[in-house]
Amino acid sequence: MRRTLPLLLAALVSFSALLHADGPAFDLAGPKVDVHVKRGDITLPVGQTANLMPGDRLWIHPDLPESQSAHFVLVVAFLRGATNPPPNDWFTRVETWTRAAREEGVFVTVPKEAQQALVFLAPETGGDFATLRRAVHDRPGAFVRAAQDLQAASWERMRLDDYINEVKTGNQADPKAYKERAELSARSLGIRIQQQCFDRPVEQQASCLSQHTEGMVLDDANAQNLVGQIANGSTADLMNQISYSHLGGGGMYSPYIGAIVDMAKILSSLHTARFQYIPALALPTKDTLNLRLNEPPSFRDPKSVVVVALPPVGPSKAPPLHPLNPNETLCAQKPELVFSADNAPLIFGTAIARELKLRIEGPSNFSIDIPAMADPARGGVVPSSDLPKLPGGELTATVLGKWGFDDFEGPRYKMLSAAPGKWTVASDDQSALIVGRDDTLHIHGDSNLCVSKIELAGDKPLPLTWKSPKPETMQVDVPMKDATPGPISIRIHQYGVEKPDVISLNAYAEAASLDSISLNVGDQTATLKGTRLDEVAKASFGKIDWSPDKLSRVQDFDQLTLKTAASTSELDPGTRLSAKVSLRDGRELKVPVHVDLPRPQVSLMSKGAQDADSTTPSPVHMGSPDDLPLSGKVVFFLKSEVPQKFPRNQKVEVAADDGSFSTTLSLADGSLMLEDARTAIGTVEPMAKFGASAFGPISARAVSADGVPGGWMHLGTIVRVPTFRDLRCPHSTAKPCTLSGSNLFLVDSIAATQDFSNATEVPTGFTGAQLTVPHPVNGTLYLKLRDDPEIVQTLSLPVTPIGPLPVPAAAVVEPKSAEPKSADPKAEAKPADTPAKSDAKPDAKPDKPDTKVQREEQ
Repeated sequence: MRRTLPLLLAALVSFSALLHADGPAFDLAGPKVDVHVKRGDITLPVGQTANLMPGDRLWIHPDLPESQSAHFVLVVAFLRGATNPPPNDWFTRVETWTRAAREEGVFVTVPKEAQQALVFLAPETGGDFATLRRAVHDRPGAFVRAAQDLQAASWERMRLDDYINEVKTGNQADPKAYKERAELSARSLGIRIQQQCFDRPVEQQASCLSQHTEGMVLDDANAQNLVGQIANGSTADLMNQISYSHLGGGGMYSPYIGAIVDMAKILSSLHTARFQYIPALALPTKDTLNLRLNEPPSFRDPKSVVVVALPPVGPSKAPPLHPLNPNETLCAQKPELVFSADNAPLIFGTAIARELKLRIEGPSNFSIDIPAMADPARGGVVPSSDLPKLPGGELTATVLGKWGFDDFEGPRYKMLSAAPGKWTVASDDQSALIVGRDDTLHIHGDSNLCVSKIELAGDKPLPLTWKSPKPETMQVDVPMKDATPGPISIRIHQYGVEKPDVISLNAYAEAASLDSISLNVGDQTATLKGTRLDEVAKASFGKIDWSPDKLSRVQDFDQLTLKTAASTSELDPGTRLSAKVSLRDGRELKVPVHVDLPRPQVSLMSKGAQDADSTTPSPVHMGSPDDLPLSGKVVFFLKSEVPQKFPRNQKVEVAADDGSFSTTLSLADGSLMLEDARTAIGTVEPMAKFGASAFGPISARAVSADGVPGGWMHLGTIVRVPTFRDLRCPHSTAKPCTLSGSNLFLVDSIAATQDFSNATEVPTGFTGAQLTVPHPVNGTLYLKLRDDPEIVQTLSLPVTPIGPLPVPAAAVVEPKSAEPKSADPKAEAKPADTPAKSDAKPDAKPDKPDTKVQREEQ
C-alpha cells in the first residue's frame, strides 16, 4: 500500500490536470472496432445496443488501416462479477493482422453467466494472451469496475459532444433563437450551461459555451443506475476523498475518476516490465466504436494494453422520459410541434432509442402512428414529418419506440385538434366598441389553444393584440381611435382550419356624458358614472381634488373610480354638492355629487371554531386556525369603530368570497350578541346556514340599518371533513392499514408522516367507504382536505389490531431483500398509495372485516 500510494496520487494529479486543461480529456483518436450484436433474428449495430444478454452473438471486426505496422492482438473477455473469476474459455484471442480477421472479423457468443464484457488491444509479444488472461482471472474486480466506469464515462462524453456540436454548428444569425436552442440542448442532454456567455458578442458565444467542459456535464441518475459505486478498500476510499478535493476537481466534471482509480489499481498490482493498461472511451457511430485515449500508447516495454468496455450484460430498462408539463394540452396542428420532455439525457445523447413514433388516438377508435425523433435542440420528441388530417376534438399522443432490442413506452400527452369554433362576445362588451378610443373585447369559445392570429377585417386587415387569461377566453385589444361608426368584422384564425371564424359587431359614436358622482362619508374613493369617461383628467368638490383610478364598463355606461389622499370625514351626508370635472381636451363639466352616510366600520378581534352541540368531537385536528369545519360553529368577536357603539339594528353579513352563499346575523335572531356596548360576538353554523356543499374562503362585513355595507374582513376557510369510523391495522408495521368512514372523497391525500412521503392520493370521484393507508405512528395520520389542500391536518384514531400476533423474531429468520409474497397472487396486498376499492353495498356495514382476507394479508 505504501509503495502504490505515490503512484495512485500521481495518476490522480495527472488526470486532474487533464480535466482542467483547455482541451477535453480523452482527445487522442485510437483504433476503430466494428461491432454488431445479433439477438434472435434481429441484428443491431453497437451504437443502438443498450445491453448484451447471454446468448447474444457478437461480430467483432478490428478496423485497422492497411498500413498498420504494429501487430495488435485483440482479446474479447467476459466477466461474471468481482468475486468469481471467469473460466479460460471466456477469452477469445484474435490476431488482427491476419487476412481472416481483416476481412471476416470474429464471432463471439455471450456466455450464460456473463455480467460484463471487455475488449483488450495489445501489441503482439510472446505470452501476451496468457498474461492478459491471468491478469483478468487474478483481479476480476478491478476489471469489472473498469467496465462499468468506462461505459458510464463514454455515455457522458457522448452527451457532451452532442451539446458542443450543437452550439458550434447552430445558426447565430438570430441571437435569441440561438440562445433558446442552446438552453434546450443543455436541458435535454443534462449539461450545465454558462449563462454569462450570452453576454458576449454573438460571434464569441459558441467558443465560450464550448470551453471549460470539465464543469458542464450534470449527473444522470438513470445512467448511474446502470453502473455501481467505486470498489471498496482503503485505496479506493483515499481516491474518493481526493477526487472531491480541489486537487481532484471536486464538484466538477469528473466522469473518468472511477476508471482512473481502477486503472491505478491495475498499475499498482499488475504492472510488469512488459505491460501497462490504459483506458479508452468507446464512442459508437452506427456499428463502429471510435476509441478515444487520454494518453499515447507505448509500443516498447512496458507496452500499452488498451481497455475497451462493451455494453453491459443483463436486462436494461429505458430511462423514464418525463413530460415537461404533464397538464399541458398541445395544439395538434401547430407548426413545429414539440412534445417537451426531460430527465432522460441518454435518449437524446445516444442512438440507443430507435424507431420512435407517436401513437395518436382519438374518438371513435381513431389511432395512427407517426414517425418521430428525439431532438435535444428543440427540447423533446418531434414528429419526423407533418401530421396528417386529424379528427377535431381532444386527442392523446403516446411516445413509443425501441430501447436497444426491447420495446419501451414513454409519456402520454394531451392534444387538441382544431375545428371551426363557436365564438361569442361577452354581453357587457356587445356595445363596448366606441369610436375614438381603444377598447377591449372579451371573446368566449370552447378553446383558444389553436388560435394563430386575430385581425380586424378590411381592405388591409389589421392584426389585433390578444391574450388568453383562460383557455376558453380571449382578451382582444381593438384600436378604434381612427375608426368610423358602423359594422365591423373580427376574424379568428386557427391552425389547421382553412377558413377563419368571423364575429360581426357594431362600432358606436358616443359623446362624453357625465351622470353623477357618489361616495360615502369617510371614503377615499368615489364613483363617477357616465360615458366616454376615458376623457376625464381630474375632478374636484368640497375642496377635495380627485384623480382617475380605474375605468370599467357596466352594461351601457362607463364607471370611473376616482381616488384622493384627502379626508372626506367632514362631508355632510345628504348635502347637495356639484363637482367640477376637467376633461383631457381642456373642457370643464359640472356633475352632481351624492354623499351618503358613513359606512359602518368594525374590526375583527378574534375568531375560532367550536364543535356543534349535537355532534361528537371529531378525531381530525385542524392544522391551521384559518380552517373552519363545516360541521362545527364559527365564532368571532367584532369591535365597532364607526360608530363608537355597536348599533342594535346593525347586522353582519357572512358570505363566501366568490358570492356563492351568504347569511345575515343580527341581535334580533340571537346570531349576534353584545358583550358590551362596542363588542359583539357572532355565531354561524355553516352546515345549517349554507348546506353540505359549502366550502372555501368566507368573509364578514357590517351592514347598517340603512343597508350601507362596510368593508369585508377575512374570517377563514370552510372545509368539509369526512366522518372517520375506525382504523384497522395488522400487527406488522410494514403493512398498510384500512381506514373506514364516509365522504372519504373529501380527502385529497393521506400519509403517515407530515412530509407526505409515500402518501395515498384519493382520486376525484372516489365512492368507496375504505382507504388503504400507510401504517400510522402511534395511531396518528396526516391528511390534506380537498377544500384546502395546502394545510396538513392531523387524524387521531384508536388502532384496532387485526390478524394473529407476529411470530417471535428468534423463531423465524426473514430474508432482508424483500418480504415473502402470498401464495395466492389474488390475495396480494395492494400498494399503500392506492385507495382501496370497495365493492360493498351502500347499506353494508364495514365494521366486520373478512377474517379470511385478513389471514391472507398476514
